Amino acid sequence: MANLIKVGMADLKICPPDRGITTLGLGSCVGVAIRDKDNKQGGLAHVMLPDSTIMRGSNSNIAKFADTGVMELVRQMEAAGAIRRRMVAKIAGGAKMFSFANSSDLMNVGDRNVAAVKKVLKQLNIPILAEDTGLTFGRTVEFFPATGDFVIKAVGKPVRTI
Repeated sequence: MANLIKVGMADLKICPPDRGITTLGLGSCVGVAIRDKDNKQGGLAHVMLPDSTIMRGSNSNIAKFADTGVMELVRQMEAAGAIRRRMVAKIAGGAKMFSFANSSDLMNVGDRNVAAVKKVLKQLNIPILAEDTGLTFGRTVEFFPATGDFVIKAVGKPVRTI
């Protein structure tokens, strides 16, 4: 499908049912695709970091963080007519892109991003239907709200639809 809506890094957008939406370069970042399964409206967030409260002074971009970005995506979808109790999610990304000797859990941003996204979705009572997370490679995703297809592309890997 041509004419995909593009979501940049630390960005989010909503998408009508007749369009698709994409984001590139999910390394440790997480792509969060949410859709209202009845009216087929969707949205996609490209989350970079898990927690806005630890980035004092530099957290004005709410799409950048799992705790604020997912909430804002849901808020925008509701403002456009989606109903939260009908929303479902799919997620991708959260890779461990770099390996360092003696690295702490603090350095593993991918795992922390995935955990933070899952926590927020659970708080919002939005079930995760499928995920393609972790491992050591980046991903590009395309989301089609009409069908719920979340297409995962990675260099040297077969294309997956979840």
